[in-house]
Amino acid sequence: MSIEEQTLHMIGTKIDLMVDSPSSSTLLKQLTHDLKVYETRFNANDPQSELMALHHCAGVTPITVHDDLYKLIALGKKHSLITPSYLNIALGPLVKQWHIGFDDAKKPSDDLIMEALASTDPNLIELNDEKKTVYLPKKEMEIDLGALAKGYIADRIISTCENQATTGFINLGGNFLSFGPSPKRASGYYRIGIQDPEKPRGNYMLAVDTLNQSVVTSGVYERQLKHGNQSYHHIFDPKTGYPIETDILSLTIISDTSLEAEIFSTRLFGLSVENILSFVNDSNNIDAIIITKDRHIHLSETIKHQIVPLSHAI
Repeated sequence: MSIEEQTLHMIGTKIDLMVDSPSSSTLLKQLTHDLKVYETRFNANDPQSELMALHHCAGVTPITVHDDLYKLIALGKKHSLITPSYLNIALGPLVKQWHIGFDDAKKPSDDLIMEALASTDPNLIELNDEKKTVYLPKKEMEIDLGALAKGYIADRIISTCENQATTGFINLGGNFLSFGPSPKRASGYYRIGIQDPEKPRGNYMLAVDTLNQSVVTSGVYERQLKHGNQSYHHIFDPKTGYPIETDILSLTIISDTSLEAEIFSTRLFGLSVENILSFVNDSNNIDAIIITKDRHIHLSETIKHQIVPLSHAI
């Protein structure tokens, strides 16, 4: 077997790959090719992407999309309409107005925010399961798959690896997913540091040991816009059009799939700590780590045995 690692800059982020396979180099080339395909399919900032082609037809005609894109939009609409949910894949017009994390980020006027919100109702997204067509009936509508695409891509990449390697991982801009035992730890667990939200990247408050699991964090510290004396983060309340007001600095979800972890790290962000923990503890497939402004760490019940304290977090 041969362990090989590779770092790529694609899909607007940094991607780290590791595989342990008899043909690691060949496998990494295949994964790089696959990532390029997914980039052209899901990238909302690429004028040539399949998602942008859908936006160009908004208010004009339904468009047939690739099965991957159709599945993701259908799943995103479902989770956008479930209660409770702060996820809304129709939030594209609002995200474009703020554009936090990009050079042209700005604080929109209240009028522009209300205008954008008028085109963000996920109920309006029309899906035809038989023809695999998607229609956005208002020309201002845009779909934002930022809370799903990275997770979906990570799952697909690892699925490809599982038949050709004994272990491996992908860290796709903070979406971590592994399979098989870690070659670096006798326990076989992959140890993932949980970022201290108030310190530069690489400083951890704790870590979590995972095996065949994904770790995804949503945090108000990731991307910010300074405007006057105020600072705005990039996680929006779909009802107000403004960044969510919350005492939570970061919400980490641990799940068997990266897509599920990413969905719930967005869906639940905006709820109180108590409501998040109640929801997660009633679920049998996700766990949560919550860090609040008072620097308290809140854990769901079934993740506690996998937590590593700060002194052992590296």
